[in-house]
Amino acid sequence: MRQHPHLYEISAWPWLERLSRRADRQVTLGDVPGAEWDRLASDGFDIVYLMGVWKRSGVGRLMARTDPARLGEYDRVLPGWSMRDVPGSPYSIQAYEPDARMGGWEGLDRARDALRQRGLSLFLDFVPNHTGFDHEWVASRPELYVEGTLDDYRRAPGNFHPVDAGDAVHFIACGRDPFFEPWHDVAQLNYFNPDTREAMIGVLQTIAQHADGVRCDMAMLMVNDVFQQTWGSTVDVLWRAPAEEFWPAAIRRVPQLRYLAEVYWDREWQLQQQGFTYTYDKRLLERLHQGSASGVRGHLQADPSFSAKLARFLENHDEARAAATFGSRLPAAAAIALTAPGLRFYYEGQLEGAEIKSPVQLGHWPEEQVRPDVRDLYDRILRATNRPLFHEGTWELLGVYGAGDTTYDDLVAFSWRKGSEHAVVAANASSHEAQGLVQLGALPHAAAFSFTDQLSDHRYRWSRDDLQDGLYVRLASGAAHVLLVEQA
Repeated sequence: MRQHPHLYEISAWPWLERLSRRADRQVTLGDVPGAEWDRLASDGFDIVYLMGVWKRSGVGRLMARTDPARLGEYDRVLPGWSMRDVPGSPYSIQAYEPDARMGGWEGLDRARDALRQRGLSLFLDFVPNHTGFDHEWVASRPELYVEGTLDDYRRAPGNFHPVDAGDAVHFIACGRDPFFEPWHDVAQLNYFNPDTREAMIGVLQTIAQHADGVRCDMAMLMVNDVFQQTWGSTVDVLWRAPAEEFWPAAIRRVPQLRYLAEVYWDREWQLQQQGFTYTYDKRLLERLHQGSASGVRGHLQADPSFSAKLARFLENHDEARAAATFGSRLPAAAAIALTAPGLRFYYEGQLEGAEIKSPVQLGHWPEEQVRPDVRDLYDRILRATNRPLFHEGTWELLGVYGAGDTTYDDLVAFSWRKGSEHAVVAANASSHEAQGLVQLGALPHAAAFSFTDQLSDHRYRWSRDDLQDGLYVRLASGAAHVLLVEQA
């Protein structure tokens, strides 16, 4: 796989439902029209991440269909929804086998073959922290889970589910992270129990027979000190923290997969050191939302070996839609996030300018009109970044000097170089116009240069003398250039 690959996330259930409506038949992963995969390949994607293919928990489905807060969200997103539109959370998993709606193992494997024929890799979910409460282990191997006592249950009944297993009742903890209330539709696995770790490595070994990589949900929750903080007072009577972290052992045992971590709390470097191929970069998204050029520049100055493993995104199934949140500032945000080093992460509907964030429990999304301006923006970015320059080249953050006022500090600029190829990205993520002189560094021996903007096709010609103090850039709020530089 090339460096700085492009990933496209698909919410599998609503996607198949949409394809089925268009085809007037039930479409599974095994018989997705070839044109769908062709389109992703022609757009320059390297990875397709099919989110939500595993068998969903019936217990979780019931909760998703009866939680008043969820019902209100469904009303907002999909007026007139029916119970069939709510298959439940893809992160409350009953079994690591493809849901019947996906077409079973045969359907999944046919989808993988179709992708492989087009040079694309397949990523699937791995949800290490928890399972659904109807996973077979809850009844047959309750020791794999965090358990409380009857007194724990009486003190906090919302934190545990009582589960009958033979002659005993086990109080299985609901999954959680240490900073929020429990997730009531999932059972918390005990990562201080070596048998739990072995069982989950077995799940990875199964996935590795059917996929090329895994997106690991809330991956930092398995780190020993985080698990200790969350559950130590509950599990320390029987279990102590293992000497080795879970992830290095798991990745060593299943090395054929590529690993993408959903990770927060400044744990990205730690998980990269534990073996992850890529880690989420939520910090860049936050700085782009803030419109802080200095914050963006500071973040992009990280060590190149760290930056190259960050997954840059403007949206995914957990985030609000970029077209809705960035508005007119979308070109700048997209130009920065999706041309920078690292894995470039796109989400289904993003390219068309979707503005409605649908809950993951829904299996049917509302129809939205395609926004031609947003589609054109992403088409242009994808075409530009499909060049080897943006994958094999050398990246450098560029300085920006003043050009008559102080707004230069609101500009972010960087370059890619590969032999004679040269690109300059400049963007204004702020809420007002900005201008400045971008410091280009060494230029080839030529009298003049042309700068062709890949976002607009505009071409600018500057003499060498004109560029002595830098490339003059003036950008409206939210505007950007992706310039290919050539000798004139």
